[in-house]
Amino acid sequence: MNRLQHSASPYLLQHAHNPVDWHPWGEEAINKARRENKPIFLSIGYSACHWCHVMAHESFENEQVAAFLNAHFIPIKVDREEHPDVDALYMNAVIAMTGQGGWPLSVFLTPSLEPFFGGTYFPPVPRHGLPSFLQVLQAVHHTWVHDRQSLQALASKVYEHLHQSYTWQPTPQAINYEAVLTTALNELERTYDWQHGGWGRAPKFPQPLAIEFLLSQASRGHSQAGSLAFHALHMMATGGIFDLVGGGFHRYSTDADWCIPHFEKMLYDNAQLATVYLQAYLLSRDETFRYIAERTLDFILNELAHPPGAFYASLDADSEGEEGKFYTWPIEDLKTLLTQAATWEDFTRLFRLDERVTHEGKWVLKARSTWPELAQIQGLTVSKCLEHAQNLLHSLFIHRQQRPRPATDDKIIVAWNALAIRAFALASRCLGRPQYLKAAQDAARFILENLYQDHHLYRSWRQGTLGPFARLEDYASLIIALLELYQADFDNTWFIQAKSLAHEMLERFRDHEGGFFDTPQEDTSLPLRPKEIQDSATPSGNALATHALLLLSYLDEHEEWMAMAQNLLTWIANACRRYPLGFASFLRCIDLAFGPVQQIALLWRDSQSALPYLNHLHTQYRPRMILAGSTIPPAPSAPTLVRINYPAPEAPLTAFICNNFVCLRPLTSFAEFVAQV
Repeated sequence: MNRLQHSASPYLLQHAHNPVDWHPWGEEAINKARRENKPIFLSIGYSACHWCHVMAHESFENEQVAAFLNAHFIPIKVDREEHPDVDALYMNAVIAMTGQGGWPLSVFLTPSLEPFFGGTYFPPVPRHGLPSFLQVLQAVHHTWVHDRQSLQALASKVYEHLHQSYTWQPTPQAINYEAVLTTALNELERTYDWQHGGWGRAPKFPQPLAIEFLLSQASRGHSQAGSLAFHALHMMATGGIFDLVGGGFHRYSTDADWCIPHFEKMLYDNAQLATVYLQAYLLSRDETFRYIAERTLDFILNELAHPPGAFYASLDADSEGEEGKFYTWPIEDLKTLLTQAATWEDFTRLFRLDERVTHEGKWVLKARSTWPELAQIQGLTVSKCLEHAQNLLHSLFIHRQQRPRPATDDKIIVAWNALAIRAFALASRCLGRPQYLKAAQDAARFILENLYQDHHLYRSWRQGTLGPFARLEDYASLIIALLELYQADFDNTWFIQAKSLAHEMLERFRDHEGGFFDTPQEDTSLPLRPKEIQDSATPSGNALATHALLLLSYLDEHEEWMAMAQNLLTWIANACRRYPLGFASFLRCIDLAFGPVQQIALLWRDSQSALPYLNHLHTQYRPRMILAGSTIPPAPSAPTLVRINYPAPEAPLTAFICNNFVCLRPLTSFAEFVAQV
């Protein structure tokens, strides 16, 4: 009997009517495998995954395959977005066994949950050097029956490898922060693709974490770091991976030059990319970056917003059973919609119509060059050029809205929402758009009211149903987001909640041997507790926890948390040097720890007097600034940064500037503040 009908996960519900007797991840399925002494077939995917849909249609809807699978295995289906820890553990196992990974992830486990064989997509018939899925099932079953000892030995070997990979070896020597940052920067420059932008070959991913690190180094005066970051952002902004018609970024590019994307749109990608485009705009004042940031944030508001607050997880790659159909254009449609000759001529001057930008015979929109270069050719400012392009594309947008839409995965995931809260809070500060601040506040409020119950944070929520307990990345990401929101509106509620969550994070996830586990201590479902340190498409939980502790330490002068964060950085420094793309979020922490960190406290009698100070700070790129503010007197629960300073008598506002905990004299003049800051 298929047991997915009552799941809250859209991905699991997609499989609820398969003839496969799927179980959700949990004790019932695991105990059944042990009781019947059968191997587990673990299938992991997510609702926006194109190849997950393909394998489901080809194999999981096949009666012959389902009958064999049901007879000889315990089939378990997992939504990787609900259970990132399960996904990470068994993805690492498959990579160790085969050298590659991806989704759908197909893993065979002993009843004690130790993996002994796996892969990703298996076709319905043998092709491209791959056996059919049924052949895989038959081979695994035969070996399980006739040579189980060899499978058990292999499972033990893989388990030991996983155990070792999660065991940290402390390196007690002091860390040279500057040397780590310099070495990492040099490595990113050495491996950069100056022809197309970004890093690596096809498939190519946006790497917002590496770009954020580069921007932080550009603010230190490393001009080459800025050149790399700006070039990567410009190349992605030309389209293909960026949806020029509706805004927002697709998951990744299937080629090296960002032309043809894999079409799903994920909340976490768009939140992180909006953040780095905003930061790049503050640093460069390039209107391209502001435009892309705003269109990305507006895409999130228009397409992923949950009306009471918070944001959905993703949009599918497929519509009408075809990947990318919603986003691609037959040439006849383009010519029909752009009816006037002058309009078509303008369109072809801006956008490519060559074979490199076609997917299944249809066009993916991509600009001929970067927007500053096109503006120069057209004799326009960048803003005017982008406005002209958007006007040209408006008829395409109206037409596209009538098409059947890709499905929305309407789960609300805490860690991904936290990334979006951070982006909207930052945007509200630097762009002065109140609707962005409201979006951040509403999302934070919804999560704290609906996904935080009885001192437990939950990872996900859908239509009133809570998912599993939150993971490390959920706690740490939410702490960072609440602190970003506090620095946007100075509502002390956000700071209080962030500090409370930090205490809970330490209690539930801290490993006293070093670092943090990804799963809470209450969760004993896995054979070992994973401890991921390397970034994936989102920052690692350990890097996020380190960042959260650093921010709270600078705001609230918590020496123990500062020491804990610095110890983590000492252990991870060598990995950051060797592989900056995989440890970019830790590099961001090292940059913050290296400093100089500028702590600024504003205390005012009249909030209007703070506006020029805030406008000055918010319109500049200051990656190592910690900001606190309060009316006089500050509340007892306010950050230490505002409570330890005493305002000048009768002054409308007093500003305090500290560099690495060394403070200047109090300032009451805006002109003097600008000169000192």
